[in-house]
Amino acid sequence: MNRFDKALFGGLFSFFLFVSAGFAQQRPNWQHMDLKTDSVFGISTDRAYRELLKGKVARPVTVAVIDAGVDTLHEDLKAVLWVNPRKRRFDSGTYGWSFLGSAKGNVLVDNLELTRQVRLFQQMDTARLSGADLMAYHREKKDFDRKRGEALANLNGYTGFLRVVDGMVTKIGKPVPVLADFRAFQVPPGAEAKVRALVIRVLEAKDDFAAYRAALTEGISHFKEQVDYQLNVAYDPRGIVGDDYFNSKQKNYGSGDVMGPGASHGTHVSGIIAAVRDNGIGMNGVADQVRILAIRTVPDGDERDKDVANAIRYAADHGAKVINMSFGKAYSSDKKAVDAAVRYALRHDVLLVQAAGNSNENLDSVANFPNRVFLNGEVAGAYIVVGASGMHNDSTLKASFSNYGKRSVDVFAPGVQIYSCVPGSKYDYYDGTSMACPVVAGLAALIREYYPKLSALQVRDIILKSVVVSPYLAVYCRTGGVVNAFSALSLAATYEQ
Repeated sequence: MNRFDKALFGGLFSFFLFVSAGFAQQRPNWQHMDLKTDSVFGISTDRAYRELLKGKVARPVTVAVIDAGVDTLHEDLKAVLWVNPRKRRFDSGTYGWSFLGSAKGNVLVDNLELTRQVRLFQQMDTARLSGADLMAYHREKKDFDRKRGEALANLNGYTGFLRVVDGMVTKIGKPVPVLADFRAFQVPPGAEAKVRALVIRVLEAKDDFAAYRAALTEGISHFKEQVDYQLNVAYDPRGIVGDDYFNSKQKNYGSGDVMGPGASHGTHVSGIIAAVRDNGIGMNGVADQVRILAIRTVPDGDERDKDVANAIRYAADHGAKVINMSFGKAYSSDKKAVDAAVRYALRHDVLLVQAAGNSNENLDSVANFPNRVFLNGEVAGAYIVVGASGMHNDSTLKASFSNYGKRSVDVFAPGVQIYSCVPGSKYDYYDGTSMACPVVAGLAALIREYYPKLSALQVRDIILKSVVVSPYLAVYCRTGGVVNAFSALSLAATYEQ
C-alpha cells in the first residue's frame, strides 16, 4: 500500500498538491509529541516516558513485523532485533523467516491477487465455466481490465508529463532550475503552460526541483511495475519459492533471508515501532524494550494468503505478543486459511494490528483483506485496524489518502510524513496507514512491556478507550480519535491494581 494506490493521470494536480503538502510538514519524531504542549497531534509518547515510566522496569516484548523485509544491519535497529534461539529444520533464520524466497533467490515483485484469480480462471478454460464461477470470472476480469487500463494511462500520462518538464528544463538551460526560473520561463497557452503552472505550484511549497522530479520518476516506476508485473497475467514468480502453492497446509518452505531485495517498507515500519530511543542518531521508536521479529511475506504487489497465514502462525509460535500488518488487498483466495491463523494467534494471546489502506475508501462498504470478520461471521477480538492522521487538529487530521470506516476502522494514528529508518542506515519520510499501524503496534508493545499481566484483549480495549477524540474523526472510525500513549498507560495502570 502506498501513496500511488489511487493516483490517476487525471488527478495529477491533486497528486502534486499532496507531494507539496508533504514537503511542508516534515518534522522528525512529531508522532511522539503532545497536542496540548506542542500543538501537534502526536500520541504523547515523550510525555509518557517523562511522567509515567521514569524509573519503571520493562520486560522485553517481541513484535512481529510481517512485511517486505527488514534491514538487519541498520544502525538504529541492530540492537532491537529478535534472535532465534531455536534451530529447527524449516525456521532456522537468525532474525526471523521469509516466505518469499528459497535457495533460488527472492521474490521482489508479484501480481495483484486479482491478477492471480483471473489467471486461475483462464487456466480452468473459461469456455467451460458456468453459474457462480462464470459470474465471478466476468466480474473480476472487468475489474482487472479497468485497473490495467488505468495503469497504462497513468504510465503514459506520467511519462508524457515528465517529457514536457524535461523539455522546459532544456529550454531554461539549467540542469536544476529553481522556482524563479520557471516563473521567468514564458510559454504560450496550451499543454506546456499547464505543466509549468503545476511545477510552480509544487515548487512554491518547497523549492527543490530534484525532489520533485524524483517524485515524478517514482510515479513512472510504480505504474510500469503495475503494467509489467502486478497486472500481467503472463507473469508469475512463484517458481522462485518452489512450494506446493495450492497446499495451504504446507509450512516447510522459505528461507532465512529476512532482508530480501526490497526492505525499505519493513525497515521504516520497524523503526517506527522500536528504533533505539535517545541514542543520538536517527529517530525514536515508540517502544523501548521491543524485539523485532522479521517475517518477510509482502512483495511489491499483493501478499499471498498462504504466506500470510504461515507468517501469523510463525509469529505466534516464536513468542510474538504483537503482530504488525501494514498490508492489505481487495481480493482473497484463501480467507479460510488466514482466518484459522488469526484464531491461532488469538489463542496464543497475540494482538494483531493492521493498516486500513491508502485508497481513501470506506471499508464499511469496500472489501479489504485480511480482516477481523471470519467467514462464519464471528469477529476477532484482539485486532485493531488503524487509519492515518496528520499533525493538526483540523480538517487535515484525517490523511487525505487514508481509508476509513465507522464500523471497520478502530482508531487513527500519525501517518503523514513520518521520519524513520530505511536501508543502509539511512532515514526518510514516508506517508501511509503503513506508518500509522506501527505507531499503534509500538504502543501496544509499550503497554505490554510495563504491564505484562494484561491480555491482548485488555491491551486492545485500553488503546481504544484512551484515544484523544476529535470532531474531525467522528465519522471516520469507531472511536473518533487518535491513540495516545500517556492516556493509554495511565489507564493500563488501573487495570493491574
